Amino acid sequence: MNTLEARGLALRENLAAVKVRIGLAAEAAGRRAGALPALVVVTKFHPAADVVLLRGLGVGDVGENRDQEAAAKAAEVADASLRWHFIGQLQSNKAKSVVRYAHSVHSVDRAALVTALGRAMATQQDLDDRPDLACYIQVDLSQAAPRSAGGGTAVFGTAGQGEAMGEQDARGGAAPSDVLRLAALVAGTPGLSLAGVMAVAPLGADPVPAFELLSRISAAVVREHPGATGISAGMSHDLEAAIAAGATHLRVGSDILGPRPAVR
Repeated sequence: MNTLEARGLALRENLAAVKVRIGLAAEAAGRRAGALPALVVVTKFHPAADVVLLRGLGVGDVGENRDQEAAAKAAEVADASLRWHFIGQLQSNKAKSVVRYAHSVHSVDRAALVTALGRAMATQQDLDDRPDLACYIQVDLSQAAPRSAGGGTAVFGTAGQGEAMGEQDARGGAAPSDVLRLAALVAGTPGLSLAGVMAVAPLGADPVPAFELLSRISAAVVREHPGATGISAGMSHDLEAAIAAGATHLRVGSDILGPRPAVR
């Protein structure tokens, strides 16, 4: 068995193991077989050859968090049926590049980025009539705490630094109190499609309350935008908690591709 064949076998076995985990977690959460979350395989730092092998294993969605790397891989793989999900923090000046290859951006976190993506999409759609860009509002759960307003309606505010979810590094994202405003901005921008919300569970904290809060924020978004039902949450270490909270998209990397290779 040569190196490429060995790599393909390892990816097949890892992918199968993750799918078993997803199935068991969905069953435990009472989710129907037809309601399983989509699996976005995060290929950052791994070569385009791995993307090709994954495509041969039936993977249709891959995630990247650096534009330069993602753009190069998308060009090298050149598979129009493969969906590229941009999942990292995105600078506004990279919008023109990202819309050339990305099916979706999971990290929309500020109005300036919405504006940049809308302008980039206007130009790109004039060139190739590509479909609208699916956008997820990234929510910063690191300081979020639900509180009650008069009448018992849940609103989402911001706790003190590191309260509620525990101390951790900054993961990016909009404050929960800004999500509905950003959602309306995305929904009202030609070329962009509001897909839902996204978050990363805070480091060093139980992901369950974080994902439960994300689920409540999602419900608030859906009340105003019924089509924006996506919840992008859950990675290798916490996908079970995300599935229990209703995640529609999981972003799994290391449990499928193994440790990251040395960054070149």
